[in-house]
Amino acid sequence: MMVEKIDKPAPVVKRAGARAPARKPNGRTARRRPKIPYSATEIAEIFRRFAVQRPEPESELEHTNPFTLLVAVVLSAQATDAGVNKATRGLFAAADTPQAMAALGEEAIREHIKMIGLFRNKAKNVAALSEALIARHGGEVPGDRAALEALPGVGRKTANVVLNVAFGEETLAVDTHIFRLGNRLHLAPGKTPDEVEENLLRIIPQPYRRHAHHWLILHGRYVCKARKPECEACVIADLCRAEVKTTDIPAELRALPPGPPPAAMTA
Repeated sequence: MMVEKIDKPAPVVKRAGARAPARKPNGRTARRRPKIPYSATEIAEIFRRFAVQRPEPESELEHTNPFTLLVAVVLSAQATDAGVNKATRGLFAAADTPQAMAALGEEAIREHIKMIGLFRNKAKNVAALSEALIARHGGEVPGDRAALEALPGVGRKTANVVLNVAFGEETLAVDTHIFRLGNRLHLAPGKTPDEVEENLLRIIPQPYRRHAHHWLILHGRYVCKARKPECEACVIADLCRAEVKTTDIPAELRALPPGPPPAAMTA
């Protein structure tokens, strides 16, 4: 998954006489919820259409078990899923458990993944997290956020993906595509991935939270693209409030493969 560098917002200069922001009971400043130009009915319809398109969406990262999923997600930072898959086919053929990966060692891991970005640091993390899984969790990937985030190379986004895909939790990992859609479509405006995640989880109806992560990634990757969105292929064009959209006519709503569309797989 490609990860954009997100600039920190400029510091706010407090004007004379300005009202101080409200504070929560715990003393932290309360974040004002952004206004969005959608009704609850429209939001539910957006995700209903995504569900019709892909009732059971799948991750594009190739994996065979929770451990190989965890490793693939760690390797996907600042790299494409296609590039990670090329690297992990050989790696996972050699080692698909923490025990086998630890035995393989950092140097051999590095040789398998040297075609992807930041491979040296990633090899170090994969070796270290494999050893940590053995030492702390009996060689099993934990289904607990805190335990996952305590592993080398694992942050909130990686933990969210593993919890969602491997354990079926209603988490939402905000990558570059979801961050873009949250702001472009005005569904969940936010200056940081955490803000977009919080705002999306607040508005997405419960029946759709389990797969929302993959629906939004696939929509951002293959339809609402960064440079030139393909609005004629968008099933929510009539509902979309993005300033860049070029049509109000939605594409035909029909079932698609759970992962990338056929054209993308042959491109």
